[in-house]
Amino acid sequence: MNLLSLTLPLPLFCSSLSLTRLPSFPSSYKCTSGAVLRRCVKEEKEEEQLLEGMPKEYYDDEWQAQQREKTKELHRLRIQEEEEEERKIGEYREIGMRLKEYPEDDVIKARKLVSSFLRAAEEVEERIEEAAEKGELTELVLMVIWNRLDLARRDEEKDAIRSLDLLYRRVETEILKREATPAMRLLNDLLIMYDGYNFEEWLKKCKKVMIDTFPREDPFSILVPPGFESFDIDKHHGPLRPSLEVDDTLLRVDFVREVDELLQEVHSEESEVQNEPGFDPESVANRLKQQEKQQTIRQVEALLDLAIGLKW
Repeated sequence: MNLLSLTLPLPLFCSSLSLTRLPSFPSSYKCTSGAVLRRCVKEEKEEEQLLEGMPKEYYDDEWQAQQREKTKELHRLRIQEEEEEERKIGEYREIGMRLKEYPEDDVIKARKLVSSFLRAAEEVEERIEEAAEKGELTELVLMVIWNRLDLARRDEEKDAIRSLDLLYRRVETEILKREATPAMRLLNDLLIMYDGYNFEEWLKKCKKVMIDTFPREDPFSILVPPGFESFDIDKHHGPLRPSLEVDDTLLRVDFVREVDELLQEVHSEESEVQNEPGFDPESVANRLKQQEKQQTIRQVEALLDLAIGLKW
């Protein structure tokens, strides 16, 4: 070693080292900016070997985002279905609880009776009248029919809805008929006689029924009440035994009074009801029901006028 080499300045020596020997770093450390870093990562991913059984789209970020959105939508639909199912279960439970207030034996009998109505098919009218005569038609029977009708509506069973709706109306009419006064029963019978075509001919038939139903209103009928017709007013002798059906006798004045009260009640309700505008099925159905009701009201008004002016 010579003295010159020992006296060389240190920076020169270090700089010569830096020029001759550079440290070797991995190529990935050369990527410094964000864009370049992402490109490098992407290139490394492309070089990775695909997992066995996985599609190539599995490594696509956009495809992954779409799958996440689909998963969220399916989760939302599942929650919605569960809520709908819970709502239906709650409604069915509510329907079942309606009959809890009645004795179990009565509920079983009512259900058997309703089932017999549904199986009777064309003979359902005779079966309903027979049950009414036996006193089997009650509010509980109507409730059982209504429960079945409500379930059919919720399940959208159109044929069952139609059958149960007709059965409910028929049983309700029979119950009201049995509980109605003689005047209301006569009014119902007269309305049923109308065929929907010949109004004047119908009024003539109604007049004949009224003459046969109401007692004659003449001076003799005032002196001799119903049941004493065999009494000889000239000789002042004869049986004075009233007929056993005197209590069921319907006077014309009672018929006029009850029908007039019914019309006043109906007219007061009519003033509160307005026709619904629109041509959707529900609005059209409501208007048709209103028109049918108006036609029935006109028939009742005609019967009232006929009873007021009735002459024997």
